[in-house]
Amino acid sequence: LARAPPPARRHAVPPRFLRSLPASPRSPGPVRFAPCSAMAAARSLSATAQMLATALVAGERRALSKAITLVESTQPASREAADELLSLVLPQRDASRCLRLGISGPPGTGKSTLIESLGLELASRRHRLAVLAVDPSSHRSGGSVLGDKTRMPQLSANPAAFIRPSPAQGVLGGVARRTEDVALLCESGGYDRVVVETVGVGQSEVVVAGLVDMFVLLVPPGAGDGLQGIKRGIMELADLVVVTKCDGALKPVAKAAAQDIRAALSVLRPRDAAWAPRVITSSMHDPGSAAAVADVIEEFRATMGRAGALRARRAEQAVSRVWEHARADVLHRLGGMPGVQALIGELAASAAAGSMPYSRAGSL
Repeated sequence: LARAPPPARRHAVPPRFLRSLPASPRSPGPVRFAPCSAMAAARSLSATAQMLATALVAGERRALSKAITLVESTQPASREAADELLSLVLPQRDASRCLRLGISGPPGTGKSTLIESLGLELASRRHRLAVLAVDPSSHRSGGSVLGDKTRMPQLSANPAAFIRPSPAQGVLGGVARRTEDVALLCESGGYDRVVVETVGVGQSEVVVAGLVDMFVLLVPPGAGDGLQGIKRGIMELADLVVVTKCDGALKPVAKAAAQDIRAALSVLRPRDAAWAPRVITSSMHDPGSAAAVADVIEEFRATMGRAGALRARRAEQAVSRVWEHARADVLHRLGGMPGVQALIGELAASAAAGSMPYSRAGSL
């Protein structure tokens, strides 16, 4: 008699793969293990945050890159892991050694050129430098080029420097949504000088001034008459104004522009009583330009530190940032409430039809 073949052995399938199994003819639907998978993913992200925190405090550059990726993620689970990561590394951060610099200016001013020369100068002074370069995002596709590192080839190769491009993702003010959290990670990783390079900005983009200790504004020669410096906005928040491209045929123009800006700033009230804004010129062809900027930065830190103004500025910024995040969280929760989107649509239609003003529709 022919022996029947043995029954086929059924191998256990890990639960994480069962979500892709099709429904059998006898079952009403596919096998789902979403709750278990969500719990496992949360535990995995928590463990990842703990491992990243240990490696980050030890000074590993790769851990810093991964930590920034986690912090910049928009996934809710990643947000919780990022908060856990920040809570683990913040106690290890020595804020007294750190100084944040915000460098801003119109497009084409030479921000990347100055940052590279300044970064090399700071590295020669035994500082560790982190550059957070914010790149503009497309309003159509949402993508960004993120090519700032290619403009800093020498600084990118320096072991004392860390450069991280980030997309603006539609955030106004010249910075990215998580720039302040990324700066905290860099400081926790041992970088005592953090430079935030904004996108090309105009007169009203002043968000970066509320994130950094010292705000450096770059101005090209021939940017306008002296009246431009008196206009309220980005100029009155600058701790240092650098007129770039002071060489060749533009040298007299740059010198005149610097003099006009000094005269304009003299009629404005200083941002802090302990520090009067400085105005200097720079040129990529002058090796001493980067040293001059670095000297002013160190003078600012020493002067503001002795007067206690630096600590007071950071405390004031903390209050503003907490309020900003609270407003953003309230708007996010409001948008997720049932019926809100339908109500917004009705009010918007009424406002567009001219039956009520937009201010009235927003208050309702």
